[in-house]
Amino acid sequence: MNVQLPVRMDKAAFLDWVQGREERYELDRGRVIMMTGGSRAHWQITRNLVKALDARIDPEKWEVLSEFGIDLRSESIRYPDIVVDAAGEASKDLTATAPVLIAEVLSPSSERIDLGDKSSEYLRLPSLAAYCVLAQDAIKAWVWIRELGGFPPGPELFEGENAVIRIEALALDLPLKEIYARVRMD
Repeated sequence: MNVQLPVRMDKAAFLDWVQGREERYELDRGRVIMMTGGSRAHWQITRNLVKALDARIDPEKWEVLSEFGIDLRSESIRYPDIVVDAAGEASKDLTATAPVLIAEVLSPSSERIDLGDKSSEYLRLPSLAAYCVLAQDAIKAWVWIRELGGFPPGPELFEGENAVIRIEALALDLPLKEIYARVRMD
């Protein structure tokens, strides 16, 4: 199938255009990009993380959203795999209002973007407390956690079943064993 995408759009036009489309898209610095589907491991990790977050966060303060828009200061609108945003916001919102946690599951085609462009965009969000990038082929996560002086220059690496990601701003611990439950590493 050959999909003809608009060459450039502003954020308002993109949000209008993308509504109701079956395919997934992002706006990358004013350019519309079609997103690819994920593997079984990608969806298992995403589902496990949503369940783990939903079981641990305060629903009065936060809500867990999958593939929900993030309006960035650049000309970009991204749709990360998971966003934890302020609870109680308008039901017709098309983008998160105060994302505190963003998570991406790596795909072979997205590694450079998720660990590069997206991290530099996401880490500029004033409400963001943590950005997590999860591998599909190993029990491994790259995590930026905001400290008193801001985000560190690079991510902290968490590896193996016994690793636990602590996100103080959400008062939660995320065991990698739970995030990678039933995911085959072959």
